[in-house]
Amino acid sequence: MDLGIAGRRAAVAAASTGLGAAAAAALAAEGVRVVICGRDRARIEDTAAAIGHGCIGLVADVGDAAGGAAFVGAATEALGGVDILVTNAGGPPPGTFATTDLDRYEPALSLNLLSVVGMCKAAVPAMQANGWGRVVAITSLAVRQPMATLILSNTARAGATAFLKTLAREVAADGVTVNSIQPGLHATDRLRALYGADVDPAAIGVPAGVFGRPADFGAIVAVLCSDQARFVTGAQIHVDGGAYAGLL
Repeated sequence: MDLGIAGRRAAVAAASTGLGAAAAAALAAEGVRVVICGRDRARIEDTAAAIGHGCIGLVADVGDAAGGAAFVGAATEALGGVDILVTNAGGPPPGTFATTDLDRYEPALSLNLLSVVGMCKAAVPAMQANGWGRVVAITSLAVRQPMATLILSNTARAGATAFLKTLAREVAADGVTVNSIQPGLHATDRLRALYGADVDPAAIGVPAGVFGRPADFGAIVAVLCSDQARFVTGAQIHVDGGAYAGLL
């Protein structure tokens, strides 16, 4: 199916590896002009080359609002504008209420909440002016079902979800959609860092019995950015192999 986004311009944050890279690759395969960012120059340039289709890799740190806005500004300069924004960032370190000091919360909020706000502030007004735009935020299943030992991620990403839902309602009439995707456990470096290389997916609550494939996740991002998805906004979609157990 033609998603109707060939020639559009996308900024995909934190995309040197994992789900960000998969989202960028899926968009590029649909003919979208893509700019990605990461903190390591060699890695981001290698990823851009692997994605192909003219993908541009920039060095940027989206760990706070200013960094997020600066990345969007650089992507806008490189592409002449940004029609699609995929917000993303690494997760904060694990911990529980008892083991996490108060001073660890502010950096986590900057990383997983304020960076999203900064990127949106930099990208969305121009989308509104153009009458077309797509924002897709990569968050976490922890928003629906808080994960043990991830209190910082649970807290910050829940705040980002509230911001995105509010933004979606405010800009819907301008042709801009705002959605978030809540990944469960996918075969990424983050998964290996948290659980080790040999963990059994079924043993940690994935009914599908396998971890998600980043490429499949990227395809979901591309569909939400499509022209056909113009009436989907304010949604939080969990992509988790059945891990979320709630009814709503």
